[in-house]
Amino acid sequence: MNVKKQFLDGMIYQNPVTVQLLGMCSTMAITTTLFNGIGMGISVLVILTCANIVISLLRKIIPSKVRIACYIVVIAGFVTIVDLLLKAYLPSLSESLGLFIPLIVVNCIILGRAESFASKNGVAASALDGIFQGLGYTVILVIMCVIREFLGNGTFGGGILNGGDGIRLIPEGIPALGMILPVGGFLTLAVVIAAMQYFLNKPKKGSDKKEEVAK
Repeated sequence: MNVKKQFLDGMIYQNPVTVQLLGMCSTMAITTTLFNGIGMGISVLVILTCANIVISLLRKIIPSKVRIACYIVVIAGFVTIVDLLLKAYLPSLSESLGLFIPLIVVNCIILGRAESFASKNGVAASALDGIFQGLGYTVILVIMCVIREFLGNGTFGGGILNGGDGIRLIPEGIPALGMILPVGGFLTLAVVIAAMQYFLNKPKKGSDKKEEVAK
């Protein structure tokens, strides 16, 4: 078990949003305030980690022909628990996220990690995979929330700071309201993915020198 590799994969090299391109709908739909991003990110992190652990424990006894159905049942159980907890203790977040919490059941990030990792690895490695993949997802959500909220509403920390109104950084009437609309989600996600791909594909200085020497 290589913890460092799993951490870097979840955060950078196999980030579920910017590299694997999973969970696009929720990523673009709920990233309008910091409150939404953190709430959704932590919810996915908890569900992904718990589902990975249970699926890893049951991986040797789940029949291959019905494994996907079994995974969905496990995921649905944890989604229901998280949904009920949010409704009980954070009703404002539950109302803000709406159907996107129940829709975590069919979120490709969770089902994908269950199929590609948890079903083939031990409990400890699967738990770490859930944590790191969830963290990578949460970080991207927070980045998008900060960008869209700042450009579209002129505030920071909406739903959390200043009584939920956020801290106003740009006077009203100046922000581009389109950034908190669906088109803003597409544009922001495109920029974030492009930046990540540039970082991942940027040639290293050492490799450039080796290529020049080889020529």
